[in-house]
Amino acid sequence: MNRKPLELKDYLLISLICVLFGVFYLLAVYAGGILTGVLTPMGLGILGYEPFYGIWFMAPVFTLYLIRKPGIGILTEIIAALIEVVLGNMFGVIVLVSGFIQGLGIELAFLSRKYTNITYGTTMLGAVITTVFTFIWTGFRSNYLALDLQIVGAIFVIRLLSALFFTGYLSKLLCDRLLSTGVVKARG
Repeated sequence: MNRKPLELKDYLLISLICVLFGVFYLLAVYAGGILTGVLTPMGLGILGYEPFYGIWFMAPVFTLYLIRKPGIGILTEIIAALIEVVLGNMFGVIVLVSGFIQGLGIELAFLSRKYTNITYGTTMLGAVITTVFTFIWTGFRSNYLALDLQIVGAIFVIRLLSALFFTGYLSKLLCDRLLSTGVVKARG
């Protein structure tokens, strides 16, 4: 675990990740809105955002992979969510609560490895934990109990597959590639 205090370069890296992912997150919201519009005539509009959920879990993976300091993942995810809201996310400040929940799920996976020796297993675990946490959160907010069980199952499966791909696989792959360039180095 990284016990060194954050340096200016860490703050700059966190800021860059927050801004980039804040923009990516907003683009995912718009893409989900479009897909929702396409699926709504078929009665499947509620599934429109699900293929993009894994994108919304990526920022803490990047930050924790590169800095490996407890709490940084939650902080990064909340700030990225705030930037997303400021840029025009139509769901408003409730996105900050979602950001906290998403950051917490990834943090728990990294904590299970004491923020060291991060493998695909670590990021996949983060994807699963965060999927479960967000599923419970959105289930509460959207009253999944009132929906058909097959739709609820589809929501979970699509969200999990999205998280496994974007959060578990793609985030780790991109971080590994970024480190291999030598532009940044993992601290911790």
